[in-house]
Amino acid sequence: MKFKQTELKGAWVIELDFNVDARGYFSRFYCQREFSAHGIEPRVVQGNVSQSRHKGTLRGMHYQKPPAQETKLMCCTHGSVYDVIIDLRVDSPTYLDHIGVYMDARDKRMLFVPRGFAHGFLTLEEDTEMLYLVSEYFSPRHAAGIRYDDPLIDINWPSEVSVLSDQDASWPYLESDQ
Repeated sequence: MKFKQTELKGAWVIELDFNVDARGYFSRFYCQREFSAHGIEPRVVQGNVSQSRHKGTLRGMHYQKPPAQETKLMCCTHGSVYDVIIDLRVDSPTYLDHIGVYMDARDKRMLFVPRGFAHGFLTLEEDTEMLYLVSEYFSPRHAAGIRYDDPLIDINWPSEVSVLSDQDASWPYLESDQ
């Protein structure tokens, strides 16, 4: 695996090494030892998969409040996405900064999302599937989010949002005085 630190401390783009032969390929998706060596919390308590039928489906921007903050390891297993994270750590020099990463099933690039970040993605193809490994159990009472189109964050989504859940449409905007 190749670990590339992003400009948001603690967030990593991870590229897999593929061993290819006549059968196809083999690659390690997760290695506790390698993740720990890069300062990445290796704890995994839950694995989730989401399938989005339509191009333009936006899921986000989600996070869990303390004490249930979680890390996520995101991988696109079918289709493609534009995956975005926002630094919500008030004491961080990159507070409210965000990055976007293109991920698809062909390159299997992954994104490690640290605690204290909001996360969401926009599907770029029909029938897109995402795999998530998370460090904490889902806690409905700690679940939170912010609007994907918050002008304070100003995410430049690469295509139009055409499908959005009622919950994701109802997340609040951040206040401009933050």
